[in-house]
Amino acid sequence: MAVATRLTWMQEKKLQNYFGEKQFSLLYKASVHGFSTNSLLQICSRQGPTLTVIYSKDRIVAAYMHKNYGEGNYLITVFVFQETTTTECKVGPFKLLMSFDEDPGGNLEVSMHLKEKTMYFSVNAKKKLGLLQNYISFQDCEVFRCEDLLDERRMNGITVLKESLLCAIRSYIPYGGLVHKIRILLLGPVGAGKSSFFNSVRSIFRGHVTNQALVGSNPTGTSEKYRTYFIKDGKDNNTLPFILCDSMGLSEKEGLDMDDIHCILEGHFPDRYQFNSLKLRPKGIGNHTGCPLLKDRIHCVAFVFNANSVGELSHEMVEKIKKIQRELIKSDVVHVVLLTHVDTLDLITKGDLIDIYKCVPVKLKLEAVHRKLGFALSDIFVVSNYTSEWELEPVIDVLILSALKEMLWAADDFLENLPLEKTV
Repeated sequence: MAVATRLTWMQEKKLQNYFGEKQFSLLYKASVHGFSTNSLLQICSRQGPTLTVIYSKDRIVAAYMHKNYGEGNYLITVFVFQETTTTECKVGPFKLLMSFDEDPGGNLEVSMHLKEKTMYFSVNAKKKLGLLQNYISFQDCEVFRCEDLLDERRMNGITVLKESLLCAIRSYIPYGGLVHKIRILLLGPVGAGKSSFFNSVRSIFRGHVTNQALVGSNPTGTSEKYRTYFIKDGKDNNTLPFILCDSMGLSEKEGLDMDDIHCILEGHFPDRYQFNSLKLRPKGIGNHTGCPLLKDRIHCVAFVFNANSVGELSHEMVEKIKKIQRELIKSDVVHVVLLTHVDTLDLITKGDLIDIYKCVPVKLKLEAVHRKLGFALSDIFVVSNYTSEWELEPVIDVLILSALKEMLWAADDFLENLPLEKTV
């Protein structure tokens, strides 16, 4: 049976960030392995840097040791975490991490007595840590091995996964060969990150950060044209088997209306169609006729929302999005959600992007989108776009490529479900 820590996700996250994006692996738990110095040292020796955590009634005390037990003198840092404050005090050097079970001279700044379940502090340490008394009684003690979240082993695994996703997308063939390229329409409020997502996808396949689609802070949005973006693979300079279609941002009163969306879905609008320039839409627009082919249609729609503001969507915006959903369902077009800017959520760091779906703030956002807009949790994908970075990050690439692969698979579902008469 696995031994579980008493730390909540939030407490563990705060500790990880405080120590510089560390990963904690639980080694010893006194309530399970015994309140014994011998047990602690036997289990925790030669484990590299460790964090010892004790749990009192109203606070957590942590002691961080930078090297293995048994390797000379120790200089440690003691932290006291309360609800809103964190204090610290450097103590040592001395022979052990701290005195376990006895301190004959009473000279150590910090000593932990496992058998007594009590931690003692000198007058100086008590003052630095902001404590009112020189001892703390505790209920449990845990020791964790501390490792970098993005160590070499993990990064090698991320790189392998990235290459696997690149290979899958490059070799992708739309279902039944019905079309040569899948068309994916990006829809979402102004500033959600539609153009940034295209730029990010293009950057990954070009091998360096690029910004072909205009991205800005204009409150009315920067996309006033309908754009269809082909992406060339930097590996062989061939175009990839999908087209990303960008459009005006959704807003309560302006932006795309239902007629616009219907025409886009049916494939009536050519590249660079100016939304605010044509009031009447003739049957033949640009290079298209009144009967666009299957290759001109939209095969998958991705709603794009900013994770920081999706919960603040107005009632009018929510109703507009639900109306679009009904149109998509009527047209049998598969649709998914891209949740952007997850890396800027509170407490989320780059190291969290490896297992982003396990992070509590992200889970809460996914559930909020599900409740407010009705999208299935399995159809919501989180991404971090390239907005200010100068270099590609494999962890960011994997999130984007994973979402892109799911959109291609969703488009296959659309093609497979088409009536025979519509496959021409």
